[in-house]
Amino acid sequence: MDDQGRTASSDQPILYVLDTNVLIHDPNALLNFEEHHVTIPMTVLEELDKLKDGKHSVAAECRQAIRLIDQTLGDATPGDVEQGVPIQRGKSGPKGLLSILMSRRTEPNKLLPDNLNDNIIINQLVDLHTSNPDLNVVLVTKDINMRLKARACGIEAEDYSTDQLVDDVSLLSRGYHNVTGSFWDRVSTVDTRQDHGRTWHRVQLIDNLPAVHINEFIIDEQGFVGWIKGIEGKELILLDLHQEPLLHQEAWGLKPRDIYQSLALFALLDPDIHLVNLSGAAGSGKTILALAAAIEQTMVSKRYRRIIATRSVQGLDQEIGFLPGTEAEKMEPWLGAITDNLEALHMDDESTHGSVDYILSKVPLQFKSLNYIRGRSFQQSLILIDECQNLTPHQMKTIITRAGAGSKVICLGNLAQIDTPYLSATSSGLTYLTERFKDFPNGVHITLQGVPRSILAEYAEANL
Repeated sequence: MDDQGRTASSDQPILYVLDTNVLIHDPNALLNFEEHHVTIPMTVLEELDKLKDGKHSVAAECRQAIRLIDQTLGDATPGDVEQGVPIQRGKSGPKGLLSILMSRRTEPNKLLPDNLNDNIIINQLVDLHTSNPDLNVVLVTKDINMRLKARACGIEAEDYSTDQLVDDVSLLSRGYHNVTGSFWDRVSTVDTRQDHGRTWHRVQLIDNLPAVHINEFIIDEQGFVGWIKGIEGKELILLDLHQEPLLHQEAWGLKPRDIYQSLALFALLDPDIHLVNLSGAAGSGKTILALAAAIEQTMVSKRYRRIIATRSVQGLDQEIGFLPGTEAEKMEPWLGAITDNLEALHMDDESTHGSVDYILSKVPLQFKSLNYIRGRSFQQSLILIDECQNLTPHQMKTIITRAGAGSKVICLGNLAQIDTPYLSATSSGLTYLTERFKDFPNGVHITLQGVPRSILAEYAEANL
């Protein structure tokens, strides 16, 4: 089934109880249970109400969830709200029910102390299941610990996975295919042509490469690098990129260290690529490559008018208000990775600190909080989003849709460093983006390899 809900028999209905983090993760979650009954505990509504103010990065999600709940319940009577209101689904009519799970009016035997909202909800579900033994109650939450506590109390619990596109992040595209030996050994026929100084190959493969997509790269051990620009069954249209020119690219004095960084820099500098998604371990060069390409295209080629730098930091929007200064000054401590990499780009200058200050004064680089990006539209801008692994799919969509005419979005992240409590590698917005955009003709995804930062960093990444 495409929906979250499972098929229930007519004599054993399923009641799905949504936790707060599910509605933050996906404000439209209540629509994804098809014919089943969805209920939202009063405690969850209270949590949404506390979080809906603009001081939190999740405020917009909370407000959207509250609006949808209000729209669905409409002018229903209190009795209907407690029993369940039909969920309208456009032209197809109502399907499924939405209700509010009211707080207990009596004091039952509590399995968990009511000192936490999670415990209050679980105790309510235990009461509900005790008084309605035929009712199949399922708690839906992104919180693993809450799922464990619920199961220990005899309540079935599951993760919200409607927007989870892969079960294993190892199945995600890396953006390229490494071929042993020579790629041409896999080709039965080839038609090569020259066009405006570029070499194109139309090749017929003997055997299909596994799961190829537009704008992925083919790298063989003989030095061939092909960019997939068309797929028709076993026939591929490839742009020959020639490895030597790739390795000798330069942006703001930075040269790539390996073929994967070369492909990333190539995509970052290509004006026809509007989305570049770089993932990889700490120190693999994501930020420094993106920053060098960004400065090159704003200061030298003047392709973009400004650089918008932002990142997802757990707790940022709660704490940013206590920092002094303007929005840019408040954001600077959280965007240290940007200034650190600026220093690295100017390490050989006579005065590194002076060079960085000069660049920051000359480059139209703006630090923005994710909360201030909502509702904006950035024209002819290069939008640099760091720490994308901490974004939900809904947040990722919100930010990328800010890109206006002539803009480019660069997403950077490491799925091994997720700090958001209810996100995992498979449910992260970075994973969602990678999977959803794998056939986008103007987007490139590259998983960078190795840890070129230092020998120490490389050893730590492998052994700690």
